[in-house]
Amino acid sequence: MQGDPQTARYRPETPILSIASWIADPVEAARFPAHTLRFRNDRAAREVGLADMSDADWIAHFGRFGSLADNLPAPLALRYHGHQFRNYNPDIGDGRGFLFAQMRDGGGRLMDLGTKGSGQTPHSRFGDGKLTCKGAVREILATEMLEALGVHTSRTFSVIETGESLERGDEPSPTRSAVMVRLSHGHIRIGSFQRLAFLREEDHLRALTHYALTHYPGPPPPEDAPGRDDPAVRLVHLVVERLADQAASYAVAGFVHGVLNTDNMNVSGESFDYGPWRFLPQWDAAFTAAYFDREGLYAFGRQGDALHWNCAQLAIALRPICEAEPLIAALDRYAALFTAAVRRRFAWRLGVRNCDDDTAAALVSEGEKAMRATGMQPDAFFHAARTDRLPPDAADFAAVVSGTDRVADTHPYWSEETAQSMLIEEVEAIWAAIDRDDDWTPLHAKVEAVRRMGDAHGDAPRPAGQPQ
Repeated sequence: MQGDPQTARYRPETPILSIASWIADPVEAARFPAHTLRFRNDRAAREVGLADMSDADWIAHFGRFGSLADNLPAPLALRYHGHQFRNYNPDIGDGRGFLFAQMRDGGGRLMDLGTKGSGQTPHSRFGDGKLTCKGAVREILATEMLEALGVHTSRTFSVIETGESLERGDEPSPTRSAVMVRLSHGHIRIGSFQRLAFLREEDHLRALTHYALTHYPGPPPPEDAPGRDDPAVRLVHLVVERLADQAASYAVAGFVHGVLNTDNMNVSGESFDYGPWRFLPQWDAAFTAAYFDREGLYAFGRQGDALHWNCAQLAIALRPICEAEPLIAALDRYAALFTAAVRRRFAWRLGVRNCDDDTAAALVSEGEKAMRATGMQPDAFFHAARTDRLPPDAADFAAVVSGTDRVADTHPYWSEETAQSMLIEEVEAIWAAIDRDDDWTPLHAKVEAVRRMGDAHGDAPRPAGQPQ
C-alpha cells in the first residue's frame, strides 16, 4: 500500500486466544537497560489506529511491552516446526520474538504486532533472544524497499535501541542492541501446520485450517478443482496462489530473501523475517544472499521453485485430514500462476497497462535478455526503460516497450536521473553512520526516498484475496 492511508480507529480483536492453548506459550518480555526510540512507522500505525500515541506511550508499549488496551493479556511465543534448507527441524518456534497484539485495520483485515529481539522464550534453546541494532536497521531498509516495489511484506513498525552490548559470531562484536516490532497480516506459518501433523493432532489441524480460512480469506478454488469444498483443499489453493505471487514479486524486485524455510512462510502470503537478504547488483540467477547457502538452494533464480516446494510441504502436512488427489491438483496450479504473476508485475514495473499475454511474455524474455546484455543493475534498468533512457544495446527491448500502452508518468521521481536501489554497499554505509557517529539521518533520508519511489510506482497488481 503506497501513500498515507486514512486514519483508522483502534479496533482490538484477539482470535488467537481461541487456539493459543495448543499453538503458543505465554511469555514475558525482557527488561532492557535503556529505551531510545529510533524508528516509528506512523504511516503503518495510522492503518491500525495507533499513530496518535505519544513517544512515551510508544516506548511503554513497544519497548517495555505493556499490554495495549483490550488486547492480549500476555505476549504469546508461537510453536512451530519447519524445514530449514530442506532438513526437518522439530526444535524451533518463536525463540526471540512473540505475538504482542492483534487488531483490525481500516479495511477490516486482522493484523498482528509481533516482535524480534524481545528476549528468551521456551523455544530460545541456547540463544539470548536479542536482536542487534544493525539487524533492525537492515529490516527497516528491506521492508521499506520491498513495500515500495509492490511486495506483500510485513512492515517494520518500531525500532527501539535497548542499551545492551551483544556478542555475535558473524559481525564485529560487541555490537548495539535493539527490539523491533513488525506489523503483519498474520503469523501462522506452513511450519505451524507441520508441527501439528508431526504430533498427529488432527483435530488441531482442522481447527488451524479453519482459523486460517477465517482470518486470511480469499476466493474459492476454480470451479473444476477436485474437492474444492474441503477446507484443507481451499487452504492449499489459497497458499499456492499467494506464494506464487510472492515468488514473482521477489523476481521482479530483483530481491533474494536468503532463508526461504517453511517456518518463514506465512499462509497469508506475506513475506517476512529478513536476515541475510540482498538486492541484485546485476541480473544473475545464481546470486545468493546467505553465505551459508553453499549449494545455492535459495539463489535468485531458484526462489520460485523453493516456494513451490514449501507449498508441497503444507499439502503433506494436511494429508492426515484430506485425500492426496485434490491437494496435488492445487499444487499443479503453481507454475502457471507464477508465470502469470511475473508477467503482470514486470509490466506494472514498466508502467505498461492493458497488456495481453504475448506482449507480457515478450517484455519478460526480452527484458531479462537486455539486463544480462547491458549488465545494468535491475532498479536502474527498469527506471531507464520506463523513462526511455535505455542504452543502445537494449534496443530490441526498447522497441517492445515502445509498442505498448503505457501510463502517463507525472510523478517527479521519473524525471530524476538516478533510480532508487538498495544495494549492500549503501546499506553498510547507512549502518556505518549510525555505528560510528550515531547519525540516523541517512537512514531516515533513505526511507523517505524509497517511499517517494513507491508513490511513483503506485500499487502493484496482486491476486484476488490480497489487499490492493
